[in-house]
Amino acid sequence: MKKILGLIILLGIIALTGCANTNKTDSLTFDKEEPINVVATTTMITDLVNNIGGEHVQVTGLMGPGVDPHTYKPAASDVYTLDEADMIVYNGLHLEAQFIEMFEQFSKRGIPTTVIAEGIPENQYLKVGGEGSSEFDPHIWFSVENWINASRHVTDELKRYDPDHATEYEENAQAYIKQLVNLSEYIKDRIKEVPEESRYLVTAHDAFQYFGREFNFEVVGLQGVNTQTEAGTGDISGLAEFMVNQKIRAVFVESSVSSRNIEALIEAVNSRGQTLENAGELYSDALGDKEQDADTYIKMYKANIDTIVDALK
Repeated sequence: MKKILGLIILLGIIALTGCANTNKTDSLTFDKEEPINVVATTTMITDLVNNIGGEHVQVTGLMGPGVDPHTYKPAASDVYTLDEADMIVYNGLHLEAQFIEMFEQFSKRGIPTTVIAEGIPENQYLKVGGEGSSEFDPHIWFSVENWINASRHVTDELKRYDPDHATEYEENAQAYIKQLVNLSEYIKDRIKEVPEESRYLVTAHDAFQYFGREFNFEVVGLQGVNTQTEAGTGDISGLAEFMVNQKIRAVFVESSVSSRNIEALIEAVNSRGQTLENAGELYSDALGDKEQDADTYIKMYKANIDTIVDALK
């Protein structure tokens, strides 16, 4: 009931801001002299838009380091931030589930809205729940190839919206994509250090399947793709048996997810006579901060792969 009431209040705020902000237009071309005011949802997307837009964008990220987008609930201040946006960029595939109706309302009011997932071929989405399911895994950024496609998509949208700076957006994109290609090579080189029989990645929730597909790892998440789904005693017990049978001795916590279930898993495996260690923290649904040296997509991915490889090699 509280959730529904909160949504009604937020949609009411949108209606009020819409009445107050009569300068919004349906024009899809940017006509101001200052940088484009882009509002992005996750830290990964904020970083992506900054890399492509450069000096011609001013990006505000709604979510900071360590924030879980699955459970993030928009505040009234987020509504006002979105209302001031020239462009909105979000992931899609229900990652930002609490924002869906809000984004639809702002799009109807003529604010250009870019969905990262729409830049990725649908045949590259991973299904959740089997062949008959219509739900897709939203953690698309853990495929570097997906992120290259996302970069091209954002570039095309910026060029369409702000054609005066199209050449610069394209140059920025080419430079950034080159960095992403180099990142992919770094990941492949480091993974060679891990014996094939040891390439199991067990984490707090199922965020790394795109990584597993692209780099040939078997990935197991204690919770599902959505952190709102709790792991039960049966889930922990079943995974503990699997880990003992496969002789898996390392498990990873995540920066944006509680470590409670992983601690229970470690206890369950150890009680079966096998030693299981917490091998370190991975960044899943959010980047880290500057002090952690994981405040960009590339730094985050390198930090993750170094943690994984150093634990499993």
